[in-house]
Amino acid sequence: MIEINHHRYSFPKLLTLGFLAVIAVGTVLLLLPFATRPGSQTGLMTALFTSTSATCVTGLTLVDTATHWTPFGQLVIALLMEIGGLGFMTFAVMTSLLIRRRLKMSTRFLVQESLNLDNVSQIQVVTLIIKLSLLIQLLGTALLYADFGPRYGWGKGLWYSFFHSISAFCNGGFDLFGNSLANFRTDPYLLVIFAVLIIAGSFGFLVWQDLLQFKKAHRMSLHTHLALKTGATIMVLSVIVYLITEKNLSQFDGQMGWGMRLVNSIFMAITPRTAGLTTFSYTDLSAAGLSYTMLLMFIGGTPGSTAGGIKTTTVGLLTLQAVATLRGHRDPTLAHRRFRQDNVFRALTLLFVALIIIAVAILILAETQVLPERNPLTYLTFEVMAAFGTTGISLGVTAKLNLLGKLVIMALMFIGRVGIYTVMFSIFNAQPKQPSYRYPEEGVLIG
Repeated sequence: MIEINHHRYSFPKLLTLGFLAVIAVGTVLLLLPFATRPGSQTGLMTALFTSTSATCVTGLTLVDTATHWTPFGQLVIALLMEIGGLGFMTFAVMTSLLIRRRLKMSTRFLVQESLNLDNVSQIQVVTLIIKLSLLIQLLGTALLYADFGPRYGWGKGLWYSFFHSISAFCNGGFDLFGNSLANFRTDPYLLVIFAVLIIAGSFGFLVWQDLLQFKKAHRMSLHTHLALKTGATIMVLSVIVYLITEKNLSQFDGQMGWGMRLVNSIFMAITPRTAGLTTFSYTDLSAAGLSYTMLLMFIGGTPGSTAGGIKTTTVGLLTLQAVATLRGHRDPTLAHRRFRQDNVFRALTLLFVALIIIAVAILILAETQVLPERNPLTYLTFEVMAAFGTTGISLGVTAKLNLLGKLVIMALMFIGRVGIYTVMFSIFNAQPKQPSYRYPEEGVLIG
């Protein structure tokens, strides 16, 4: 299980095949008769789409999770979210730790690729991932049960608490209520618990490691500095934008005062980053609010976390590079340190490829799908961004797509979770080798 043979396949290809294998197993389990409630039928596409969405921690669905799947089917979805959120290689390492077996170096490199680590020496973060994830999700289950237990009874309340703790922490977006968290939009206790779980999962485990070791090390890595400052900036800006653009949140509940409007605006600033759990139908948001939500879904969370998108560090680094260039400086800097140029090149490539993928997906869907009469391009773009950012927020388009459209959405979810570089490297069979020569240098006009 943990002996990885990389002589035939590259590490990105092994990682891609691993995620595909998890999706395939999930599909088979969801096709079992006792995974579907009596009176409902599960076709191959429904099982495959649900397995892909759960493994890629997205939350886009073709059927209602609460009424279509039995407790067994819901458990399969929860396990797929756990595996997809933490990375299937994390579970391989956990197995090796349990049986006290030493990892081969090839497996260590695959774990490095899976968790977006800079070097293989950082693999010790896997132990932190396992312990911290279990602790946070168990604590989340207990805190949610304090509300769900009295509300639904001990059995149903415990299951709801367990399932939604996994969904929130892994940023899975699945719910058992049928309308996400709309029933709890005026319950600040639950919204705060869900918000904390979502943030904890999208933080990035290297950031957690730095924060937990800060008292001892008295320093943080440049990655952590960039992730925290970029995330905080986006968070504050998002709350301000939603307070401005969504002035009529009180229309959804006549008792919603300024305090609850602020709480819901904060929650709205958190969930589009990759969580998919919502307190309002996004079809009721303003055009400005929808546009900004699409931007948040495109950005996503922090590398090495359960989040999708191009990641906060990519946006932060490119912003610093743009500011440095406009000020006539050569290097982007932060916290008295200079970023490596290969980080900048990688970020630029990631942004460019992501935009190309999204543009092609929108073009295919616009040409092949029956479009909504009202704002068709907005609806398609929103759905594409939700899939790519593994967010799961939907305007109701996904379930109405034809076979080709669903395949496009599944591909976007897969790329968003596994990573653009991993998928592209596995397709093109790229090898990290530099040519032994370089061509002469010459400049071109830019701008």
